[in-house]
Amino acid sequence: MHGDAIEQKLGYKFRDEGLLTQALTHRSHGSPNNERLEFLGDSVLNCVIAHLLFERFTALTEGDLSRVRANMVNQQSLFDVASGLELGQYVMLGQGELQSGGSGRPSILADALEAIIGAVFLDAGFVAASGVIQTLFDSVISTLDPAAVTKDPKTRLQELLQGKRMSLPAYSVVSVSGAAHDQSFRVECLVSAMSIQTFGEGSSRRAAEQDAAQSAIDIATAGG
Repeated sequence: MHGDAIEQKLGYKFRDEGLLTQALTHRSHGSPNNERLEFLGDSVLNCVIAHLLFERFTALTEGDLSRVRANMVNQQSLFDVASGLELGQYVMLGQGELQSGGSGRPSILADALEAIIGAVFLDAGFVAASGVIQTLFDSVISTLDPAAVTKDPKTRLQELLQGKRMSLPAYSVVSVSGAAHDQSFRVECLVSAMSIQTFGEGSSRRAAEQDAAQSAIDIATAGG
């Protein structure tokens, strides 16, 4: 494991390198693994993001703040950040997961990112974890348009089509993979009126539908 490379990207040096190793150990690889650290990191991440949004967007209501936060800490967003860190190179997987493409699976990489945040929290406390989170999410927050994310993608796609007097999109599950406790859904979104077909993935059918809807919005609004 190349701890130095990850630490450089995080802007944080672990005092206990064992915590970083555990954070990058998937349960398929053995024990101790990163499941408990993921639980901890998820809570720390939500708290810090909530505070950052509270400070930055003073006019947003509680409901809008909750929706913006949910948009920022969902699996796809975490996967995007994890991909930027190239965590897939460092996550330790069992042979089966490795052969099935686990190093690129959104759920595994999102969980590893949360586990790293939990590891930083245990290693040096809340302030250090907050600093790492701000480093990782600064560009996301600085370019965030609350108006664009206070409604979920499915709602925005529906409103877009209704505004054009077009029929609503159809969603269908294409496939479900993985064990019962770690399923990955693939969903098709079909917008017949605009000849748009997209696919989305997520740890639930709803998450996959939202992912597919966002892709459809991107296509429908491309070029203004």
